[in-house]
This record gives sequence, C-alpha cells and structure tokens, in this order.
Amino acid sequence: MINDFVTGKLGNENAEAIVPDLKDFLEEASEDDILKVFVQDRHQEDDPEMTHWGPHAMEDEEGAEIIPEFKGLANRKLPKRFYDAFYKTDLELTLKQHQIERVILTGVTTDICVQNTAAGAFYRDYDIKVVKDCTASMTKEKKESALDYMEEVFGAEIVASEEVIEKW
Repeated sequence: MINDFVTGKLGNENAEAIVPDLKDFLEEASEDDILKVFVQDRHQEDDPEMTHWGPHAMEDEEGAEIIPEFKGLANRKLPKRFYDAFYKTDLELTLKQHQIERVILTGVTTDICVQNTAAGAFYRDYDIKVVKDCTASMTKEKKESALDYMEEVFGAEIVASEEVIEKW
C-alpha cells in the first residue's frame, strides 16, 4: 500500500476503496501485538518491471512510500524489487526469527504482488490466508480470479477481515 499503487502512477479507485478496511484491520492487529511486515516496492531503473509497467515506486521517491494512513502501523518494513515478497528479500528470515507459520496477506495488487507472494509462501510451506476485503486489483474480475487461483492452487484460505480479527 504505497503511494504509486493507491493514488499515484498505478493507483486506482479499487485500491483507494480498501484503505479504511485495511486501516481498521492493521489497527486491530496492533492492539493484539501481531507482527505486521510491510513489504514495499522500491525499484531501480534496471528492474525487470520497468519494461512492462514503466517507472513506478522508484527507490527514494515519494511513490515508493507507504500511504500516510498507514504510517506507524508496521512492525517491520522490507523493500522488494520483484512481485514475490519472498524473492531476494529478508521476509523468510524475518518470519523464521519470529517463528511464524501462517502468513495473512493483504494489499495490492491481488493478481500480481499478492498472488506471487502467496506462491512464495506456498513453496516455503506456510499456511496462507488472504483477506479478501483488504486486497484490490485494477478490476474486480482480476481480483476474484486471483483469489480463486490462490485458493485452488496454493490452498490459501480466503477470509474476511472480521473472521481473522475474531480468531486473534
């Protein structure tokens, strides 16, 4: 949930629409002392995505910063340069240090970064939950297709934020 994906270069109304629900979800997690890792795109000019999406979320630019509504809600921030939050990051090490066995995925975009991160979690044998009201894509059809795919292929449990909060 960085500026370029909510209101910036690749932003859209679907991403903006989940901000209140996701903020509530993250604030509830803060009250329960849940590890919240914000993995944020921080690209360099030679990253593979640049040829497909053009410059976005460039390292050290405002577009790569977490949206103001979520400032201070992360326990940990990790930069990433690829769709999968596990690929060439310290995410796996961070989760192992905290003895985490389940990942709960939120954010944008459901059909790109969330889905590829779910794949990374699946390959590392994590239990995966995707919070449907706290994810968004450019279109509702892409989001629904990605949720179906993650459930079918990675065994991800697709849940509402209230379900997760009740179990905390």
